[in-house]
Amino acid sequence: MSKQTSKRSDAITKGPAKAPARAMLRAVGFGDKNFDQPVVAVVNTWSTITPCNLHLGALAEPVREGVRAGGATPVDFNTIVVSDGITMGGEGMRASLISREVIADSIELAVRGHSLDAAVILVGCDKTIPAAAMALARMDVPGVVLYGGTIMAGHCKGRDISIQDVFEAVGAHAKGDISDSELEEIERTACPGAGACGGQFTANTMAMALAFLGLAPMGAGDPPATHPDKAGEAERCGRLAAELAAKGVGAREFITETSLRNAATAVVASGGSTNAVLHLPAIAAEAGVKFSIDEFDRLSRETPVITDLKPGGQFLAKDLFAAGGMRLFGARLKDGGMLDDAPTVSGNTLFDELSSAQETAGQKVVSSVSEPFKKTGGLRILYGDVAPEGAVLKTAGYSDGAFEGRARIFESEEAAFEAVSNRDIKEGDVVVIRYEGPKGGPGMREMLAVTAAVAGQGLAGKVALITDGRFSGASHGFVIGHVSPEAAVGGPIGLLEEGDLITIDAEARRIDADVDWRARRAAFTPKAPNRMGGAFDKYAKLVSSASKGAVTIETD
Repeated sequence: MSKQTSKRSDAITKGPAKAPARAMLRAVGFGDKNFDQPVVAVVNTWSTITPCNLHLGALAEPVREGVRAGGATPVDFNTIVVSDGITMGGEGMRASLISREVIADSIELAVRGHSLDAAVILVGCDKTIPAAAMALARMDVPGVVLYGGTIMAGHCKGRDISIQDVFEAVGAHAKGDISDSELEEIERTACPGAGACGGQFTANTMAMALAFLGLAPMGAGDPPATHPDKAGEAERCGRLAAELAAKGVGAREFITETSLRNAATAVVASGGSTNAVLHLPAIAAEAGVKFSIDEFDRLSRETPVITDLKPGGQFLAKDLFAAGGMRLFGARLKDGGMLDDAPTVSGNTLFDELSSAQETAGQKVVSSVSEPFKKTGGLRILYGDVAPEGAVLKTAGYSDGAFEGRARIFESEEAAFEAVSNRDIKEGDVVVIRYEGPKGGPGMREMLAVTAAVAGQGLAGKVALITDGRFSGASHGFVIGHVSPEAAVGGPIGLLEEGDLITIDAEARRIDADVDWRARRAAFTPKAPNRMGGAFDKYAKLVSSASKGAVTIETD
């Protein structure tokens, strides 16, 4: 493809009328050469609040070097991050999903406001990753997403641990299985430095999804945050962004039904986070591509789990990198006929990228489609009385058949966590946590504090949890999230009562309750909205159903 003769940044750099703009740009270091080059935004989610994004400030310099080497001019912007791990279980967690929209909006405003030609977006913690893809899809500008990489393992009593172990230790502590000092030792050793949470939780799941979507260069996200190869990958991303800017290849060239299906396949086959069921439809909506959550159900029934990664398995993301990385994982899926070829930002097709996969001898992290760790994926999309618009069942590591039990009703995450901590939840219970949806929360909090406490008490898979909120990528057990419509808009989950018999059938794709729905509806009094003011109320007014990605843009 030949280089474009005009570029977006001409709007601020060309012609006599733009002398004032050029004067200000000269003040920040632009020279005559820079006005003729594409201008590339280096958008950073660097922060010192979370290890996931701690190192991104330093990682931006090799990105800039790559942009310059590619014949373009880098300019820097910053946007926010809200740490899921730090805010989990508290009021601050309501800000997490909302931050996805704010990040996407801020990237759009910076890039469009300055008529920039392309963007490299440096991401770490969970919501920064889909937000970067959403922004590029919305603007349809050339762009590359660079994932800062996973954290290394913590070490406690001779074994590798992650933040998942800390959350589950809280439950074990409440049960009396570990002491105060043992809990403190796990806390002190779980997170050794920079990098995103170490299992196939939401950050690593979405980083993998974006590589298979084609927006992140295959292999660039693989090296852990502190690995010496990371700077070289950052420089590569800068070069690629400059090349894409010169060619004028926008992000929507890569976001198609095929690439979205490849991304979802990678999620399912890696035992990834249910949050992908929220984020991939949101990216698709921004790109104007139809992508139903039902695709996850279809793929999960057809696609085996071929990695042994936490939370359902035993290995961490750093082990996947050591085994051969995403290329090896993708090559196994390709060999099994699970992927379709598609273009990527590297300039190579997906299959071209996977053809260079190298396997580390003796690795035990990645298997094959013919010899999987689990014959089907761990995600199901359920409908039925309780979820007419759909819900997401995560069964990774547990039976994906059926569950029946009596409802235990909680109007918030805190109330449920208190009950679990007091050991009021028993085997066979169906824990219902409601008014935690996109509008009702507002912000659709994750329930990791609850699921981890349940797991820490040895009840994972022995109780079911249902919520109109979300579950963390680190959650495991028989858990159902994203129940739609949510309680705050009168969804059936809001009509359930203590003791109702709830039946979950994964094969039939049903979640039902034995109640007189008409009578319940007639007697129902909606709960007053949780007004929090500011961005929270604005979000609650605009946000769509979780079944549509919980986006704040207009959708069909």
